[in-house]
Amino acid sequence: MTEGAIFPLIFSFTLPLLLGNILQQTYSLIDAAIVGRFLGINSLASVGASTSVVFLILGFCNGCCAGFGIPVAQKFGARDYATMRRYVAVGLQLAIGMSVVIAAISGWLCRDILRWMQTPANIFDEAFDYLFVTFLGIPCTFFYNLLASFIRALGDSKTPFWFLLLSTILNIFLDLFCILTLGWGVMGAAIATVVSQSVSAVLCYLYMLRKFPILRATSPDDRKFHAGLARVLLAMGVPMGLQFSITAIGSIMLQSANNALGTVCVAAFTAAIRVKMFFMCAFESLGIAMATYCGQNYGAGKPERILRGIKISAGMMLAYAAVTWGILMLGSRTFTLLFVDSTEIDILNHAERFLHISCSFFPTVGLLCILRYSIQGVGFSNLAMFSGVSEMIARVLVSLYVVPVFGFAGVCFGDPMAWIAADLFLVPAFFYVFKKIKRVNVAAQG
Repeated sequence: MTEGAIFPLIFSFTLPLLLGNILQQTYSLIDAAIVGRFLGINSLASVGASTSVVFLILGFCNGCCAGFGIPVAQKFGARDYATMRRYVAVGLQLAIGMSVVIAAISGWLCRDILRWMQTPANIFDEAFDYLFVTFLGIPCTFFYNLLASFIRALGDSKTPFWFLLLSTILNIFLDLFCILTLGWGVMGAAIATVVSQSVSAVLCYLYMLRKFPILRATSPDDRKFHAGLARVLLAMGVPMGLQFSITAIGSIMLQSANNALGTVCVAAFTAAIRVKMFFMCAFESLGIAMATYCGQNYGAGKPERILRGIKISAGMMLAYAAVTWGILMLGSRTFTLLFVDSTEIDILNHAERFLHISCSFFPTVGLLCILRYSIQGVGFSNLAMFSGVSEMIARVLVSLYVVPVFGFAGVCFGDPMAWIAADLFLVPAFFYVFKKIKRVNVAAQG
């Protein structure tokens, strides 16, 4: 990604990422749609009652995986393949320990977490079943995202998509089998998702070993644990993971406030958030693409090319946001009918309002993704993490002072206010980072 026309490079790299992210969101969308249609409103609410907690834990894991891929992309751009292979080996070793510990702690605290979030009593048991199984599957999610991050770091964003497509199809069949045939309820939906993600992780690993010999350890030194490299990976990955977790703390506060409004509001939030995340996949995908793009060009010493990439990606984002706004303003109610019957008027009205407000602020979250991932791609993960603090503060303020007064209408403005707060931090932060890497590049050339 360090040579050639920028737009087709970014677009062609982003497209498979987008399709892959859509498939990942399809996991949760299908779970919620099948649960809502076949098990009822209470079961749908139980799946959604802990959405922000899942984002807290899995967001940290996925952020770490994305961060672990950045040094690999940088060394690939600098053509330092020996160090790149060692980063891959150390990343896999760190993943084993981190994923097992996170799964164990999360599962142990699962019931307490649901109590802290004011989960309604009539959906508590089903919410626990769904959340507990999801936590047990954390190692599967961790390894798929880590391996996909390594493959993307070398410029291949297509292969992880094909594996994800296969596992999504598997997830649909397993959802129906576990829920309708075996009668496992919402726990069956969680089991189907974990098994499907396990398949993705195994396929990614086998493909990486076979098709990318450049990543394969060729000496004992490549396989050993290097503490110095581990520190670099953790310094890059943990802030990215914490960024998601810090953001999720605000989301947990917001969802707790929403849970207190009752089952109807929880069900409406569950349906609307699934639709919203589905349409937001493009922003996240473009951001991930920019992390790799900026990482490779930073490693190649081309800061001006980074700035041109930012401008081009911003134009792509605005075009998509405009199209999405039109779709959701007209079709929000139709999308919500995927989850509930047409007789559930209150749920449909709440979900439609939520989606109308969210899509009107999509350009702010699009800018957030581009700038945050670009800053991370050039190695300033700690700085990018503070944008998550801005999001958290905004959501906490909305949950404490707006939702008690305006009810579900206040919940609808939680995310948009968080996106604006993050952008107010990220715009000046990016210009600071860009000036700094320009000075470093001039000094290196001199």
